[in-house]
Amino acid sequence: MINKLVEKIQKTNAPIVVGLDPMLSYVPQHIQKAAFEEFGETPAGAAEAIFRFNKAIVDATCDLIPAVKPQIAMYEQFGVEGVKAFQRTVDYCHEKDLVVIGDVKRGDIGSTSSAYATGHLGSVQIGSKRFSTFSEDFATVNPYLGSDGIKPFVDVCKEEKKGIFILVKTSNPSSGEFQDRLIDGKPLYEHVGEKVAEWGSDCMGDSYSYVGAVVGATYPEQGKLLRQVMPKSFILVPGYGAQGGKGKDLVHFFNKDGLGAIINSSRGIIAAYKQDQYVNRGITAENFADASRMAVEDMIADIASALH
Repeated sequence: MINKLVEKIQKTNAPIVVGLDPMLSYVPQHIQKAAFEEFGETPAGAAEAIFRFNKAIVDATCDLIPAVKPQIAMYEQFGVEGVKAFQRTVDYCHEKDLVVIGDVKRGDIGSTSSAYATGHLGSVQIGSKRFSTFSEDFATVNPYLGSDGIKPFVDVCKEEKKGIFILVKTSNPSSGEFQDRLIDGKPLYEHVGEKVAEWGSDCMGDSYSYVGAVVGATYPEQGKLLRQVMPKSFILVPGYGAQGGKGKDLVHFFNKDGLGAIINSSRGIIAAYKQDQYVNRGITAENFADASRMAVEDMIADIASALH
């Protein structure tokens, strides 16, 4: 799957991923109203509204982008119905031949970690049959429990030719409370980066490992260091746009081949219709998906200008 991700980035010339992280407040009122008329003001109604919102954005942007990243918490808050909307979103994005990064941030030990890996990336045995369930192409993983939590995911990645992105240096302001702590003269995130490179060394695609890393756009200097520590790991970069990251901050996340990183934007794209710059270009809530397409095009241009 890392090979497919690289190929689609090269084909679209767009090293970006759209974060499908929909709060209900992002969903225009006309979509909410239609879903509530059919399903009521219920979790099922909210889940339906979110799926319709996602579908419109995917339809408007799928020819421009290589990948999407649905954040499962935004769906889980609506319970079982929300999880169904997550699954419908994953399935629909696969229909559009998009690479799906499940932002699930799982991390546990032993059989529990194996079950997470099976559910999100692998297949489960039921009687005489096997079934893929959520079936994302990549998943985000928390390394806090060490190799016990990572190895089951790596094993499934080898079997299924899928991938993971391990949290190394996250984009949030308080990430340094733990991640910047010095251990043997180096910050913890550097030690984690070294382990990512180690875990991925025997789990390679053509040019890059199945085992990637998450490093926030809000920490460009750390990204520069980690790019050197993990030369064969793809870096998933959150924090662009709404969190403050800009194209010029991203240069060192990429390798000299112009690859090695994929930049995420979530509400900056899916809620673009609320931004003045798109309202001033004639966007209304009714054509919200057009604003998402414009935001993708603007992001592609911003990153391209920074890299060239």
